[in-house]
Amino acid sequence: MTDSVNRRTRASQKRQRLVAAAARVLHEQGVERTTLADIAREAEVPVGNVYYYFKTKDDLVLAALSEHRAYLALLTERLEKLPDPRERLKGLVESWVEQREVAARRGCPTGTLAVELDKRADGTLDAEAGAVIRELLDWAGAQFRALGMADPEGLALTLVAAYQGMSLLANALREPEVMSREGARLLARLDALTAPDGQL
Repeated sequence: MTDSVNRRTRASQKRQRLVAAAARVLHEQGVERTTLADIAREAEVPVGNVYYYFKTKDDLVLAALSEHRAYLALLTERLEKLPDPRERLKGLVESWVEQREVAARRGCPTGTLAVELDKRADGTLDAEAGAVIRELLDWAGAQFRALGMADPEGLALTLVAAYQGMSLLANALREPEVMSREGARLLARLDALTAPDGQL
């Protein structure tokens, strides 16, 4: 009994290492340049074991997107502990700024993956990436709604678009300070936002 439990635990840990490695390597190298061997090496797992858990690279892309979704869920769960929706939104922006070095090197993990996947002919995985971004939009919209704003969905779209834009520019210019400067502007706008017809 104990051996089978240990085997299942080890298998689960190995799969999680592969998923985390897939999220990192796909963000660093992009989907087309990444091989299953790259992911196996990053996870310190024999390449043959990858096929036990994931039959194709697309399966690993889906797993990486689930990792992005899990990160977002953990972040928003932590932010939900703040009593004020404005502070939650500011906490979101601060979390983006904290990732400025990553953004300057590679852009937004989910956004860059969505753009790359959109170029593929099959059109399924890009919808999955879009679904992760949609969850972020819905969460931000709920915060603006709680603040009594007239157009919470529009404000959420503006906020997330600002994040994607500053991530892209930080990456294109290789300047993490783009994230710091634009993040500071977003924080000031959130502080100045007043209901019901506020605009970011």
